[in-house]
Amino acid sequence: MGSLDANPMTTFSAFPDDKAAAFEPLNPEDVRAYLHKAVDFISDYYTNVESMPVLPNVKPGYLQDELSASPPTHSAPFDVTMKELRTSVVPGMTHWASPNFFAFFPSTNSAAAIAGDLIASAMNTVGFTWQASPAATEMEVLALDWLAQLLRLPTTFMNRTSTGRGTGGGVILGTTSEAMLVTLVAARDAALRRSGSVGVADLPRLTVYAADQTHSTFFKACRLAGFDPANIRSIPTGPATDYGLDPAKLLEIMQADADAGLVPTYVCATVGTTSSNAVDPVGAVAGVAAMFNAWVHVDAAYAGSACICPEFRHHLDGVERVDSISLSPHKWLLTCLDCTCLYVRDAHRLSDSLETNPEYLKNDATESGEVTDLKDMQVGVGRRFRGLKLWMVMRTYGTAKLQEHIRSDVAMAMMFEDLVRADERFEVVVPRNFALVCFRIKATGSMTEEDADEANRVLMENLNKTGKAYLAHTVVGDRFVLRFAVGSSLQEERHVRSAWDLIKKTTSSIMD
Repeated sequence: MGSLDANPMTTFSAFPDDKAAAFEPLNPEDVRAYLHKAVDFISDYYTNVESMPVLPNVKPGYLQDELSASPPTHSAPFDVTMKELRTSVVPGMTHWASPNFFAFFPSTNSAAAIAGDLIASAMNTVGFTWQASPAATEMEVLALDWLAQLLRLPTTFMNRTSTGRGTGGGVILGTTSEAMLVTLVAARDAALRRSGSVGVADLPRLTVYAADQTHSTFFKACRLAGFDPANIRSIPTGPATDYGLDPAKLLEIMQADADAGLVPTYVCATVGTTSSNAVDPVGAVAGVAAMFNAWVHVDAAYAGSACICPEFRHHLDGVERVDSISLSPHKWLLTCLDCTCLYVRDAHRLSDSLETNPEYLKNDATESGEVTDLKDMQVGVGRRFRGLKLWMVMRTYGTAKLQEHIRSDVAMAMMFEDLVRADERFEVVVPRNFALVCFRIKATGSMTEEDADEANRVLMENLNKTGKAYLAHTVVGDRFVLRFAVGSSLQEERHVRSAWDLIKKTTSSIMD
């Protein structure tokens, strides 16, 4: 100890005494300079993305070959990082923001959403409880209640009503998969209690139901929630119901399970399936499920956003009878990933299954029962400030502009559908719902259905190779079908017409 006291500088000689040389990752001037450069990059990206190939021409592992495979020891100017982003990362991107992107479903965005996400990232709050960040929780609750009003959801799904705190509520999650998983867990626990199960002894008796057009993530979530794969019912659909779930078939299967001593537990209805945008009849499905006290969840990930327009709201008729509904504004409501809004009619049924209450998170606000701790409505504990970007989108653009956005996309899809129907080489496979057109080269003359499948496969591959458009496919009624999804935030009518011209030209090249 004496030697240290005699020469204290010896102990700290490894540390710089020049404050300017210290590592300051949030130096205000660096924050300003870096973000200005990042914003310039983003603005330039949106200006130029239309001219970039939608699909990149790279091979697996390319980025490790271009950039160092090991992390750097020493710092580098931010300009070097940005240069590598431009020269190596951007050329390997599939440009979902491109107006020539027509695959899957759109991943929409807006200036207000980007700003909201940037600010939320900068604040970097971890709002697991109300006390951990009151404004983050309050903002999420407010944004969800605003959206519920735009959708004309029953007040039973709202966090706050004109008479005070409601029995229902909502939470913003990352994806529909999470929404399905947490509601499956809540339904599972309710069914076990209802059946008088000791612990999870009756879990092998619980059954779940969905149409065969339901997103594959549902079947994954069922397995994660512990349901026996043998008790997951995938109900066949067909052209008679436009590939929507038939309530009569649902009743028949649920009744057979109940008669066999099983416990019907959960039904997933979809508004806008991924393959063809089929719509399950929400009210009728809820009526069948009610006979068995089964939980009903509505997956409206894509098409739910359209229901802010009165002309599409009828697709949610009967929603007052379901237990939960989720939709993803990051698909079609100009709010960047990730943003899936889950509403439940009885929030306690969700929180009873997901609540955690360790000593270090206990606080007076939680104990009062007057606040919502959103950690108890999700799988994890930590959570991002997602509510800010959703609120900023609605506050900045207003209902009228958001409805205009939806209607414009639907109008362009209708135009594309008309173009397809006017060309005798093609057929529209299922009635268009919303802004997705499912079409294919049809079998004519000596061409068999199998020949047509191959022609459509080649058409899609050749289209995508051009870099001028990107389409994806599905299988409907055992036939290979092309999906043309309108809705990229930068899309205009000229892009749809240009894509159609390319489709016609490419078709001629492979069929003539």
